[in-house]
Amino acid sequence: MPPAESGARPSTQQIEEGTAFAPAFDARGLVTAVATDAATGEVLMVAHMNDEALRRTIETGEAHYYSRSRQKLWRKGESSGHVQRVVEMRVDCDQDCVWIRVEQVGLGACHTGRRSCFYRRVTHGADGAPALAFDGADKAFDPAAVYGGAGR
Repeated sequence: MPPAESGARPSTQQIEEGTAFAPAFDARGLVTAVATDAATGEVLMVAHMNDEALRRTIETGEAHYYSRSRQKLWRKGESSGHVQRVVEMRVDCDQDCVWIRVEQVGLGACHTGRRSCFYRRVTHGADGAPALAFDGADKAFDPAAVYGGAGR
């Protein structure tokens, strides 16, 4: 991915209408990545990729991400076995977001033990203030058994 490495990006016209792959990494060197189930369309998770994670994802066909909290590259499923095999990868119009359609191998994508990280809806509480309601929140696996209490 030479444009990302050199810092030079093609013109807006080339980025939006051309075939040059030139992801727009933010100031921290990250691009947002959305993973959905290729079969159902369900949003499984949102994470970030740095240049290396993006390259490894393309090269291996398995999702790699960059953990902002741990400050390190990780392959989805490296500790849980819940791997994401890439079926298709797309970028949005200005290439600042990556969408990967994946085959989710294993019981779930979320470190909380759920299939998806999106298990709560935003609703209105009794006082009218925003609140969260659990929806699709059943745990698919025991995260403590999978991650040893580390969470991820």
